[in-house]
Amino acid sequence: MKKMVKVVALIAVLALSASLFAGCGAGGSDKNENGQTVISVGSWPTKESKALTDIEARKARFEEANPDVVIEPDTWGFDRKTFYAKAAGGQLPTIFNTAFTEVPEIISSEYSADLAKIMKKRGYDGKLNPNILEMVSDGDKILAFPTNSYILGIAFNAELFEKAGLLEADGTPKQPKDWNEMVEMAVTIKEKTGKAGLVLPTANRSGGWIFTSIAWSFGVDFMEKDADGKWKATFNTPEAAEALQFYKDLKWKYDVLPTNTLIDSNEWYKTYGVGAAGMTVTAGDYPGKVVKFGMTPDQVGMMAIPAGPKRHVTLLGGDVQAVKAGSTDDQIDAAIRWIETAYTSDLTDEYKKNMEDRITKNLSDNQHVGIQAMSPWSEESEALNWYRKLVEDNTNSNINHVRLYNECVMNCPFEIQAEEPVSCQELYAILDGCLQEVLSNKDADVVALLEKANNDFQVNYLDNMNL
Repeated sequence: MKKMVKVVALIAVLALSASLFAGCGAGGSDKNENGQTVISVGSWPTKESKALTDIEARKARFEEANPDVVIEPDTWGFDRKTFYAKAAGGQLPTIFNTAFTEVPEIISSEYSADLAKIMKKRGYDGKLNPNILEMVSDGDKILAFPTNSYILGIAFNAELFEKAGLLEADGTPKQPKDWNEMVEMAVTIKEKTGKAGLVLPTANRSGGWIFTSIAWSFGVDFMEKDADGKWKATFNTPEAAEALQFYKDLKWKYDVLPTNTLIDSNEWYKTYGVGAAGMTVTAGDYPGKVVKFGMTPDQVGMMAIPAGPKRHVTLLGGDVQAVKAGSTDDQIDAAIRWIETAYTSDLTDEYKKNMEDRITKNLSDNQHVGIQAMSPWSEESEALNWYRKLVEDNTNSNINHVRLYNECVMNCPFEIQAEEPVSCQELYAILDGCLQEVLSNKDADVVALLEKANNDFQVNYLDNMNL
């Protein structure tokens, strides 16, 4: 992977050497006065809560089982606005979590340590899902530890589906084979229930995130790298225009969207969670985001994403734990041991305890339990198979409401694709503007919008990457 220059963080990149030196810890040592390896863990809860109680109990168990390590809580959580300055100043916690989206730039800026040697020592060869391993690697280096992964699917409100006649007697939904069938279902929901058939985000980058996955199925390639290693924006195409016209038609031709179409992530989940829309495109972790709006386990449904005109594909995303650059081998080893208490391919007592606590909390919060997740681990993982059985045994609603999605997760019959490789958050923001325009202006010109968006993305972001 060639070096990419992030202009908005140019000062941080120029200060890289100072960052790496500072990353070795105060005084150049990773040990305290007792000879214990000290590591800091980011995203530590700040308020009295069950989350804080659980992680403090996890810390106590870990330090008892690993007396050579001391954990220092760090309340900083990943934020693009502060990350590069903290990284340049050597102020990152030893372990920080972030999304797959951020990994390419973190890797290219050399702000994450290579975990490959220690992971091999700890027996991880062959245990990671190959699709996900590729996303966190650069050649032979493994530059982040994958912890959670997901694929997008179609979430549906089982109560509205039943009223619209879209559920079988056993609770299995009608699975749309393509986007046209999904639109037909959305029209039926609107006619039979009076609710919006579909809600999709359009703001704060959430809109562009969902749109890219849909656009891929229309045959869109958003960017490519030429023979000289230069990035080029490539979405001023008929395929992209067809995908954007699909969105426009949802509003002006089929009228299946909510009246308000300026929708950020909170409004997106609120609209869906209160039962004001029958379907949305989202990841399998959405029950945790809608329970606060009153969505009950019996209303939760999930199925596979439909095919597009050119491809049947869905987006693969997730989260990673990274170790800051400059960490010693002892710190990397201690960091991986800590991560393993919650994320591991091996079935340890600590892992079982943490996962059982997670399920218990979800049940006590009246959150749906039953949706399986795409795993970072290979299918042979003992921990993965144990966890899947744990979820199955604790399902708190009709499993057929989510069966079609679960089957796809465990044996996906179509393509999965990672998020765009560079400046994808900036791309999402630009695409948000296109979505908002076509949904607010019946006369919007999709071709002209995409031509401008393609040029803006090239000039304002990719050209800077190409320096």
